[in-house]
Amino acid sequence: MMAKKGDWVRIYNIVLKSSERAPQVPDDTKKVPLEMWDKGFLINENAEIGDQVEVETYIGRRIKGQLLEIDPYYTHSYGKSVPELLYIGRQLRGILEGGEDNE
Repeated sequence: MMAKKGDWVRIYNIVLKSSERAPQVPDDTKKVPLEMWDKGFLINENAEIGDQVEVETYIGRRIKGQLLEIDPYYTHSYGKSVPELLYIGRQLRGILEGGEDNE
């Protein structure tokens, strides 16, 4: 898929290699690079996934990185429904309006 100038994209970049990490960083953290994922508007005319590109973030910073995704979107959720929590609001309202016996 081809991205064109102005498209909203997500990029990836290694900010610091593991050898460049600060000495006070914990040992398990030092073993891995400092990575960055960010989103912005593509500045390059055209680019394909995997290309090195430059973007302008929503607040106007210009950053470079590897193009990962075109038109990224959120894929997280708040998890599955918890049946025990579905009735708490109604039970509380009943308690507040008429006492503990109202459920």
